[in-house]
Amino acid sequence: MSHSTPILPASLEVIVRDWLSANHILLKSALGNVLIDTGYVSDAPRTLRLVEAALAGETLARIVNTHVHSDHVGGNAALQQRYGCPIAVPEGETRALAQWDERELLLEYSGQSSARFEFTEVLHAGQHYPWGDLDWLALAAPGHDMGALVFFERSLGLLISGDALWEHGFGFVMPPSIDPRCLKATRATLEMLAQLPIKAVLPGHGRPFTEPAAALERCFKRLEAFEQDETRLARHALRVVLTFALLGARRMTLTDLPNYLDRIGIYREFNARFFGWSAQALADWLVMELEKSGVARREDGELVAVQGDG
Repeated sequence: MSHSTPILPASLEVIVRDWLSANHILLKSALGNVLIDTGYVSDAPRTLRLVEAALAGETLARIVNTHVHSDHVGGNAALQQRYGCPIAVPEGETRALAQWDERELLLEYSGQSSARFEFTEVLHAGQHYPWGDLDWLALAAPGHDMGALVFFERSLGLLISGDALWEHGFGFVMPPSIDPRCLKATRATLEMLAQLPIKAVLPGHGRPFTEPAAALERCFKRLEAFEQDETRLARHALRVVLTFALLGARRMTLTDLPNYLDRIGIYREFNARFFGWSAQALADWLVMELEKSGVARREDGELVAVQGDG
């Protein structure tokens, strides 16, 4: 076993997905089985199969979301219909969900989608939750999503981090010109996490890992670069959002891409504020960037996703 692969208690299973669908964390207990995060809506059929297999004939008592971006809540409706279980969301997400605010939820605004669902329970920072026969402390983790929570189990040093901390980064952050809260909140969240006695991280994307200090060091370096250059942060955000859209679509017609970018709010707004390019120039730059990073290739007039598991 790799030194970076944690040994987890029997009551806890991480179903590792990819960059389109967030990981699912199953916490099993006689008090009721809890699933944290449910993937993207187009992946819901596979999510149902994976969760059913992990449950091994048992039922699901509760769905929990670390935050409410589409790759973490897209299977909520299907799983709730299948198991009839409540859905618990962070307190800071309730207004956007109740109003189904497509911009704040990063849905239509960024070219994403999700099946609408009704939450029935609210999670609060500072409270403890007895999932999987373990004691999880909910901690506010704003930045990538201003309402996000992470969950820390002190006795084992386990952190369920959502998109607040990955082994090689964190979820993209809105530039200060768009939302002045996010970058500062990201630093505060990383500093908070650095104070915890974490032994293993169960991230929203990528495999669980056991070197949180190294991961945090990488995150702080990335954050410092973003703090020094807001345009760099904007470029990063657009690359991430288009990569995600391409993973969902699998391929996009290159001649249609400028119209797509001009139609979707985040590209249009960021371009007007930071770049001032034509839609064609923005499309050409993004295609070049995605090819350079190895997540896409041009093929027969289309941009094709080549990124698989994260």
